[in-house]
Amino acid sequence: MSNEQMTVVGGGLVGAAIAYGAARVGMRVRLLDQGDGAFRASRGNFGLVWVSSKGGNMPRYAKWSRDAAKMWPALHQELLDLTGVDSGLQQTGGFWLGFSDAEVQARADLLEKIDREVGGVPFQMMAPSELKQYLPGIGPAVVGGSFGPLDGHANPLMLLHALHAGLRAKGADIITGVDVAEIRHDADSGKFEAIADDGQSWKSDRLVVAAGLGNNRLAPKVGLSAPVKSIRGQVLITERLKPFLDYPTNKVRQTREGSVQIGSTSEDVGLDDGTTTEKIEWLARRAVATFPALAQARLVRAWGALRPLTPDGFPIYQASESCPGAYVATCHSGVSLAAAHSFVIGPWMGGLSQPPPDFDVFKAARLSDPNASFSYGH
Repeated sequence: MSNEQMTVVGGGLVGAAIAYGAARVGMRVRLLDQGDGAFRASRGNFGLVWVSSKGGNMPRYAKWSRDAAKMWPALHQELLDLTGVDSGLQQTGGFWLGFSDAEVQARADLLEKIDREVGGVPFQMMAPSELKQYLPGIGPAVVGGSFGPLDGHANPLMLLHALHAGLRAKGADIITGVDVAEIRHDADSGKFEAIADDGQSWKSDRLVVAAGLGNNRLAPKVGLSAPVKSIRGQVLITERLKPFLDYPTNKVRQTREGSVQIGSTSEDVGLDDGTTTEKIEWLARRAVATFPALAQARLVRAWGALRPLTPDGFPIYQASESCPGAYVATCHSGVSLAAAHSFVIGPWMGGLSQPPPDFDVFKAARLSDPNASFSYGH
């Protein structure tokens, strides 16, 4: 329990999970949510709870992803019991499918490297004949793949709904329609003040900046850095079909309701969250090559959403040295990491536990070299 008040700026999957994690252990929490008008990444999240291939260039991130996946069933059940909202978790494993021998071999090399360096990240490479035992509808374009037993999928929008409902059940304040324009820190009192563009303001003892693309602008106000750019992901949804896909794949997954989600793109287009005919056609062709029966399915929706991504694709979790009590959280995997954000990051940023071990690797300093070049490693 704590008598301190924590304000979380950002009501998306990352901010809501951290806020819920603090509230569930007794913190007084206030969540400032920009609302549905925000560039909310959960709208375009493919919904995978994914470990396989995560952290090939950063073993600590591979371990973080592995541990987060293992925590997911507990978060799902806790939210279901508390709120009655089903986050849609299905975690019976997932498949990555490749279209060439070269990419299948590269996949095998990557997964072997991760499991060797981190441990506890099992996988199995499969030829088409083996894959068809689990995915009988795959087409001849699939030349091989991998199975990750820790992988799964969930419903991003229902997860967000469950986290918000859980926050209310724990007595947290959720204030929507808030566009935070300014953050101030009073060094004498140690208090923080978040000020909205309409003049409303809120004071607190602790502050977490988890505003997605807004972290670029807000984190420096409390002595932190969060260099992120927007990456657009376009996603397609089919009509509801008879169940044919028992496992999520990296290209296609069937929801519990029967619709098939096809995704996704990764486009550097600034703040344009629209859709394009070119990418919709590309996603559809790739899906049909993977599962030919989808050629007969009717597409009912297509949309784009913007996701925050650091230069190297890995998260930023950091406490401010100049403004004690302030933190920043930025990540590209709000679904996969939701349980770790709730059970580990929330209590830490609420001052109720120590930071996780070996977490300095997630500080923004790794991105500060102006001459460095990065490749996305998320």
